[in-house]
Amino acid sequence: MWKIRYRNYMNDYSIQQIAAACGGELYLESGNIIVRHLVTDSRRFSFPGDSVFFALSGERHDGHDYLSDMYRQQVRNFVVSRLPENLLPYPGANFILVPDTLEALQKLAAMHRSLFRLPVIGITGSNGKTIVKEWLFQLLQKDKVIVRSPKSYNSQVGVPLSVWLIRPHHELAIFEAGISRPGEMVNLEAIIKPDIGVITNMGEAHQEYFSDMKHKLAQKLELFKNSRVLIYCRDHCLIDEYVRNNSSFTGIPLFTWSVSEGADLVITEISRHSAATSIKASFRGEACSATIPFTDQASIENAIHAWSVTLWLGYSPEYISRNISNLQPVAMRMEQKQGINNCTIINDSYNSDPDSLAIAMDFLSRQSQHRKKTLILSDMFQTGKTIKELYSETGELLTREKTDRVIGIGKNVPLIKEHFSGRSDFYGSTEEFINDFEPDSFYDEAVLLKGSRDFGFERISTLLEEKVHATVMEINLDNLVRNYNYFKSLIRQDTKVMAVVKAFSYGSGSYEIANTLAYNLVDYLAVAFFDEGISLRKAGVKVPIMVMNPDKASLSRMAVHKLEPEIYNFSGLRILIEKLRQQNIKDYPIHIKLDTGMYRLGFSGRELPELLRIITGSGNIKVCSVFSHLAASDDPSHDDFTREQIDLFITMADRICNELYYKVMRHILNSSGIERFPEAQLDMVRLGIGLYGISAIENNKLANVNTFRSIISQIKEVPMGHTVGYSRGHKTKSDTRIAVVPVGYADGLDRRLGNGTGRMIINGVSVPVVGNICMDMCMVDIGNLTAREGDEVIVFGEDNPISDIADALSTIPYEVFTNISSRVKRVYVQE
Repeated sequence: MWKIRYRNYMNDYSIQQIAAACGGELYLESGNIIVRHLVTDSRRFSFPGDSVFFALSGERHDGHDYLSDMYRQQVRNFVVSRLPENLLPYPGANFILVPDTLEALQKLAAMHRSLFRLPVIGITGSNGKTIVKEWLFQLLQKDKVIVRSPKSYNSQVGVPLSVWLIRPHHELAIFEAGISRPGEMVNLEAIIKPDIGVITNMGEAHQEYFSDMKHKLAQKLELFKNSRVLIYCRDHCLIDEYVRNNSSFTGIPLFTWSVSEGADLVITEISRHSAATSIKASFRGEACSATIPFTDQASIENAIHAWSVTLWLGYSPEYISRNISNLQPVAMRMEQKQGINNCTIINDSYNSDPDSLAIAMDFLSRQSQHRKKTLILSDMFQTGKTIKELYSETGELLTREKTDRVIGIGKNVPLIKEHFSGRSDFYGSTEEFINDFEPDSFYDEAVLLKGSRDFGFERISTLLEEKVHATVMEINLDNLVRNYNYFKSLIRQDTKVMAVVKAFSYGSGSYEIANTLAYNLVDYLAVAFFDEGISLRKAGVKVPIMVMNPDKASLSRMAVHKLEPEIYNFSGLRILIEKLRQQNIKDYPIHIKLDTGMYRLGFSGRELPELLRIITGSGNIKVCSVFSHLAASDDPSHDDFTREQIDLFITMADRICNELYYKVMRHILNSSGIERFPEAQLDMVRLGIGLYGISAIENNKLANVNTFRSIISQIKEVPMGHTVGYSRGHKTKSDTRIAVVPVGYADGLDRRLGNGTGRMIINGVSVPVVGNICMDMCMVDIGNLTAREGDEVIVFGEDNPISDIADALSTIPYEVFTNISSRVKRVYVQE
């Protein structure tokens, strides 16, 4: 029988209990150890002293490579599948040796789950898992103390980390589970053990590893094989037929909803209004209704899923109707924006609880472009902890994360002061803070907003933002990382990656992109000019940086900022050597550019003897890499020429490498080259446009990163035969409606997209741009489309691909990206 000691509602396990639960062999150095926190990411943890690190191994990473780093950061407990060759550098450390560290993590979470008897809701499906989970939390949080998956922690690693959050004071748990391969759900079922099962729907996501949709459905439904009830929509025929005809579910009660008869909850009428939807239904013969503040089909379906769960839990239709009308949008992503006075604003104010605060604080700590970190925090509600316990733990977290300043808003949050060593200011309400707001009190710092919805922190966000233009460029950092990992999956593990972040990272932002890539362990960054490199260094980026087009004046300052120049001609090489000699600098890293047929920059083959003479004769420089540039790697019609370039480069590079006594890296592949010429990976590849989801081949594995969005400023009724815009560029062929959108050529919208060439997306419908594009706005013909002022307009994004716009302009996506002007606010989102 497990005897668990609880302190401040934390999980207190001895290291011996952890080893037993993991099924591992304990190599003990310090026996009196209590473990409360699980760590799987060497970059993300706050309490090293009572944490255990699981050295997980994957296709592209191995946690065992970071054991020494973790030890240096005071972590002393490790779960490993192989011990370090030498344990002497780890005095006082405990190692638990297991066959498989992921399996050990899951075993530990399953043991922890087994100690609790609270009802657990498990949610799976292709879409809507996180929304349904969060809406259930919103509906029930005033009545229950609830633990739930942070964000969308639904993977083989995310689920055990979520379940580990269960504490004795919790009254209900809500966990989501997702799979991408057969066999995975069995592992998650053993951890979650859901009493109440919800499957939202079935779609094409992650289909590649399943034989068909039925196979994937069968795998997902493994989550509910021991549940007390299964809740789903009968209108999803594949789900309904499988459940009713499969013997595994014979003994499991079903609760269904449908727009037809034969369900527990029958939807009889759905009426969409301008900003809400009214739903009438019959629940087991009794009339009921609900109004939700959403009109899209996905939200309606997700809300009815949540409605069904609460009905099954026994809540009255009146209680549900009253609360479901107050559902709030689920902002599942943190937004990072440029703020006033050179600040960075991180808005994560859609909810506030200890677990999500810890995740947000980790993101704040990674903002290396600022030395100062500020948190604006509201009171936290329904945590199940006493006020004293809650804010003492919060204060300790903020102190450990080296937070410089806390601004607290609310009645209880001032209790942090007793446990926080930094500067603190407190206000009774958001209005009080706004009335006292002084812009000059925020300068060159990263500011995290973390507030419960009742506090209306969006008003604070508006005060702190530098730009309030309705037209924004949204950059999805999660998708950027997804694309980065996709390209890494195409290369060998020993092949390095140089990410090209020149030209404001293709219009997406400089240090924000560079920081994200550095956090994900990119090997090198490349910029076009010296000033770009300096900006990254000032922002705290420490990854090696190659400057691809250094001017002669900047060569003397390269070493000061630890920037590595590309050298492509003799004059630049001689100037650099002389400047290094004057500074008495030896073996400074440089990158040699070779011209293999593009006839742009670089040394030719006939120049190699003189180049080698200079290089070998100088002790001031050391060749870090030699590289060349492919002219047409994305075009199959030029593949013979591309292969000629590759062969010539290898010949030239080997000639240089053979003359030098040290290892020199070789690289020639760009994004399209990585996909189309894997045999030429060599020692490093350069990844640029591919990071943003642009591919040279038909590819559904890349994700859209940049979404250029605006709103409708005004809608006008225009009669047939009237003209629209400057120079009367468009004449209406019938009575129609014209929407004005505040984005123009000063924002980077090409004027050639006017007069029907370009299209935008409004409420899921593609509409043509009409008339000539103006400096600050443009017009689109929305005809009879249901739309109103303030509705979102997608200029380009997932539903209106930038490649289509580039094709319409007879150009390339690079140009469209980099033309977006700096006056367009960049908003960075990350889960």
